[in-house]
Amino acid sequence: MTRKTLTTTAGAPVSDNQNSLTAGPQGGVMMQDYQLIEKLAHQNRERIPERVVHAKGWGAHGTFTVTNDISQFSKASIFGEIGKKTDMLARFSTVAGEMGAADAERDVRGFSLKFYTDEGNWDLVGNNTPVFFIRDPYKFPDFIHTQKRHPKTNMRSGTAMWDYWSLSPESLHQVTILMSDRGLPPSPRFMNGYGSHTYSFINGDNERCWVKFHFKTVQGHKFLTNGEAADVVGQTRESYQEDLYGSIDSGDFPKWKVFVQIMPESDVGSTWYNPFDLTKVWPHGDYPLIEVGEMELNRNPENYFAEIEQAAFSPSNIVPGIGFSPDKVLQARLFSYADAHRYRLGTHYESLPVNAPKCPVHHYHKDGSMNFMGQQSGNPDAYYEPNSVNGPVEDNSQAEPALAISGAMDRYNHRDGNDDYRQVKALFDLFDDGQKSRLFSNIAAAMQGVPQEIIDRQLVHFDAVDMAYGNGVRKALGA
Repeated sequence: MTRKTLTTTAGAPVSDNQNSLTAGPQGGVMMQDYQLIEKLAHQNRERIPERVVHAKGWGAHGTFTVTNDISQFSKASIFGEIGKKTDMLARFSTVAGEMGAADAERDVRGFSLKFYTDEGNWDLVGNNTPVFFIRDPYKFPDFIHTQKRHPKTNMRSGTAMWDYWSLSPESLHQVTILMSDRGLPPSPRFMNGYGSHTYSFINGDNERCWVKFHFKTVQGHKFLTNGEAADVVGQTRESYQEDLYGSIDSGDFPKWKVFVQIMPESDVGSTWYNPFDLTKVWPHGDYPLIEVGEMELNRNPENYFAEIEQAAFSPSNIVPGIGFSPDKVLQARLFSYADAHRYRLGTHYESLPVNAPKCPVHHYHKDGSMNFMGQQSGNPDAYYEPNSVNGPVEDNSQAEPALAISGAMDRYNHRDGNDDYRQVKALFDLFDDGQKSRLFSNIAAAMQGVPQEIIDRQLVHFDAVDMAYGNGVRKALGA
């Protein structure tokens, strides 16, 4: 049977639906990639009114306290003197489930943080895993479609999920974590958080380095087996909300130690992996964890809707001393998240109390829905720029150092020459026999009802990691 040609919504044939248009194989992403923007913008408008992804969530207020001086890496005021405290907001979530879904489901957990710094809001929008299923943002809408309900059956489809994963070997690192013990924590208190992406630090000398963020749970790691989770769901669908709210309400405040990994800018190109690849981690032996501070959640919201449901996190919210990287998925999220909030909450979503900065704000955005704060330039006659009526002006001292990029503009195949098994092998070797056994049985359970040809295709990837991985899954499947 001849397959139809994929087209844009305007009917133009699509030549490549796998790779974003980038400047060189490591990026960044080109703004003229209208197909990428169209996919992301369309996805943001697929459902109302809940979040398109991460709809089911739980959150609380807290503080971040500096415990170690990292001023040699970043000039961000949040990392100022030791002991400095900054108010913050955290929201945890599942990725796939709707707002009414059960909390104790096997899924990646969102780990979103908003820090109300004296230089503006800094949002770190990550997960409880250091990697993700994709390395090119062009594939994000496709991946999320596999996690949502089938258009005909209106049920989740294991076939769609494993079909996509088996055709996308870059997903294997995240799939292994998801199907391991870490894929089903009993509460947000017992899981780590990660910025996942590579970001940049700028120090007082205007020097750049690359950084990854880690939030290590002080409560220790716990997990549920599939059977234990089924028992929990049979008793309550709100187990995460009950645990997080209850612990804070009783004064048992959850905490996370905050660390960073630092990579010199000059190291790019010297590692066997692309340091901007979201499916890869930086080995701790090469880039050890450096302690930064402690995050504590110590105040429950008074109104969940106003303070958690209306909370809007976007990686585009940065402050002086913290910046971006050529990570392709991060660069697409800079557009996609803010656009999703404008659709879901309204044009001026950042003026809602939970999203509003706690420092002075002056800009030239004008009118639009939800403009309940008036003109924010500080001068009623200053609604354009440049002007001669004393409106706010740019501050050239905040410019980041130039980032050198090179390469011909093209859609580079992100799977060419990429080793998607080496780091998964290292992770698999860390598991003890009990962890491996649960990994195999979790995968087998998730493959129930999936066509054999898709299972066989996925087993090839497990074998490429370690024959013990593939054979363990085969045994759990009864094959």
